[in-house]
Amino acid sequence: MALTFLFRVITRDVLKSNICQHVQSLHTGCQLLAADKALLMKLRKGTGYTFTNCKKALEKFDNDITQAENWLHEQAQKEGWSKANKLEGRKAKEGLIGLFIGDKDAVMVEVNCETDFVARNEKFQQLVKDVTFATLAHHRNKMQSQAGYVKSALAGEELSKLSMAEGVSLADQVALTIGRLGENMSVKRAVTVGIPAEWHIGSYVHGAISGQTEVAMGRYGALVIFQGGKEGEQDTLGRKLGQHIVGEAPLSLGNMDDLPCGESETRLLPQTFLPDPSRTVAQFLRGKEARVLDFIRFQCGETLGEEKE
Repeated sequence: MALTFLFRVITRDVLKSNICQHVQSLHTGCQLLAADKALLMKLRKGTGYTFTNCKKALEKFDNDITQAENWLHEQAQKEGWSKANKLEGRKAKEGLIGLFIGDKDAVMVEVNCETDFVARNEKFQQLVKDVTFATLAHHRNKMQSQAGYVKSALAGEELSKLSMAEGVSLADQVALTIGRLGENMSVKRAVTVGIPAEWHIGSYVHGAISGQTEVAMGRYGALVIFQGGKEGEQDTLGRKLGQHIVGEAPLSLGNMDDLPCGESETRLLPQTFLPDPSRTVAQFLRGKEARVLDFIRFQCGETLGEEKE
């Protein structure tokens, strides 16, 4: 009897110990699983990559989120280059014009994609910002040794070689975005201007994307360089001139005394002024005591032959 009782006590204690260890193991496992899930959601939200790829990255680097994120970017970039090569022949005529106005300088860029759907994507719009600010930094670096009015046009090949603040080239950033969104994309062109203290820069973006504050974005963009204008009215004046340039698409400036030659007029100054058809642009400017010196117009998807010389 004593031996039987002792055997039962020992068996009971062993079973109890095993059950406690098993329960503790399950509890610990749940904690690890919860931590993994939190990291997974953080990585997914921070990078925008798929759930499967984020999970794979965390498993590969034992939940080290920094290494996982770096690896995801590398893979996306490689995949982007691969996709870029495959998609190279596909037309990218959609996209956005990006426009930034500083105190005495401005940048306008065109970045293309295949569909309007991708143009509305936040990641594509971030690419437009990246291109705009990389171009602005390049312009300001050059402007340190130049004075007066400076205008510079950059083609896609030149832009691709520029670097972002983190040292990543625009070519790599385009590849990264292609890897994320799966469409052919290209950085087409940019123009930068710097002006003397007494000049002004007007601008207008048509079809503007709401919510964009740092860089205005839309299907059409215009910059106009002018002198004069009544104090406190220069911003409105610049916007109205920009609207006219977008709407009427002049090809050259012309002279203040030029006579208009009808609806086919392509010189800016003798054109009928879009916001006020009772006057020409030149007549409007005289009333505002202002003078246009230069302008640039971008239309998303237009061929280079359609651009103003």
